[in-house]
Amino acid sequence: MTTTLRRLVCALAALCASRPLAAQAADSSITARYHDVATTIIQAALADSSAYDRLGRLVDGNGHRLSGSANLERAIDWILGEMKKDGLANAHTEPVKVPHWVRGRESVDLISPRAMSLPMLGLGGSIGTPKRGITAPVLVVSSFDELTARGADAKGKIVLFDAPFTNYGETGQYRRAGAVAAAKAGAVALLIRSIGPYGIRSPHTGGMRYDSTVAKIPAAALAMEDAMMLHRMQDRGERVVVTLKMEARMLPDADSRNVMAEIVGSEYPEQVIVMGGHIDSWDVGQGAMDDGGGVVAAWEAIRLIQRLGLKPKRTIRAVGWTNEENGTRGGWAYRDARSAEELLHTVVAFESDNGSFRPLGVGFTGSDSARATIRQIAALLAPIAADSVFGDGAEADIGAMMETGVPGMDLRTVGDRYFWYHHTQGDTLDKIDPADLARCVAVMAVMAYVVADLPEPLPRR
Repeated sequence: MTTTLRRLVCALAALCASRPLAAQAADSSITARYHDVATTIIQAALADSSAYDRLGRLVDGNGHRLSGSANLERAIDWILGEMKKDGLANAHTEPVKVPHWVRGRESVDLISPRAMSLPMLGLGGSIGTPKRGITAPVLVVSSFDELTARGADAKGKIVLFDAPFTNYGETGQYRRAGAVAAAKAGAVALLIRSIGPYGIRSPHTGGMRYDSTVAKIPAAALAMEDAMMLHRMQDRGERVVVTLKMEARMLPDADSRNVMAEIVGSEYPEQVIVMGGHIDSWDVGQGAMDDGGGVVAAWEAIRLIQRLGLKPKRTIRAVGWTNEENGTRGGWAYRDARSAEELLHTVVAFESDNGSFRPLGVGFTGSDSARATIRQIAALLAPIAADSVFGDGAEADIGAMMETGVPGMDLRTVGDRYFWYHHTQGDTLDKIDPADLARCVAVMAVMAYVVADLPEPLPRR
């Protein structure tokens, strides 16, 4: 324990001892009642570099962590061991069967109107090409509507969607559904302009899907600059031809695990606040931003609460869910491992998967009365300007629990740079500011602790 943290623990103990229970009960609001303890949590989080140090050890020591990979399982083993060293309760893993897609070697070479190699990344779940690759003319379109209008021109060609980024939901449809649309038009392969607003010729990968009613065709992403270049060439009337080679293949499902530990509630241990992020990542970069930082922030939040000697009434559980990126099976397996009664006693599910940048507050999905409570708790985070409460707290890993009626919450951060690095080789530790990660820990710790310590659980209605 650092000297600063030791002083904060002593100060917190003094505050609790000097403030009679009657005076605490007389406070008119949650914000007033928990002001002192929230201040101590925030100060302790900001004074501690453990989160950044741990994230560095996670990503430098294990690298990217795609489902089915040895890297992922080694990272889970390391987290479990560290959770046990921390003295957190019930540190364990739970089994999950996950998809096992392997990228293999891959390339895109421009053949005409000039020869050059183009940076590319195969899309997750794609099939491979024949060994010799696929050499074909390219048809560049900007939208599904344009492909429909030019459908007769697509047969036997490689379709390239050069769709400028608007937002992830809208532009991401070309990655997710582009192969189906191109195959329906008779294309032999799909290329897309990477899904992101900014480029340095660094392609973005991500999941795609097939439809059993049409042929499966290989699918890959180009850097945005190169997609734009091929579009310009086509507009000049030049014949654009490329060779696509991909060894991608899907193997049988692999064994993986969710990893978790907790602080057991002092009065209502069966009532649980669950929070975390996903421990897997795509097979590029380090998965530091997406989502190593989210896992570490939740884990460090409960470790900080424990180190401060706080004993919330309810259990707080930190989870690293597996396989969010290409299946979300970790979230479903976590839900399915809980009985209906356990899910009924899950007070809130809280996920961080928006990058560990400067936090703005939380998103929340739940009853109006619960939202009013969350707003009071969020006010405690005003000293770090993270007191906003947004609509819709859904995230991928907690979605399965939310379907059963569990309220959902997500950590909101300043996301202007998130999609610069999302699913690229650039998702590395240096993109995260240690001070911002510490603020994320503070938000998760304050929110989880207060929800866990309230006299009554968050109302579902």
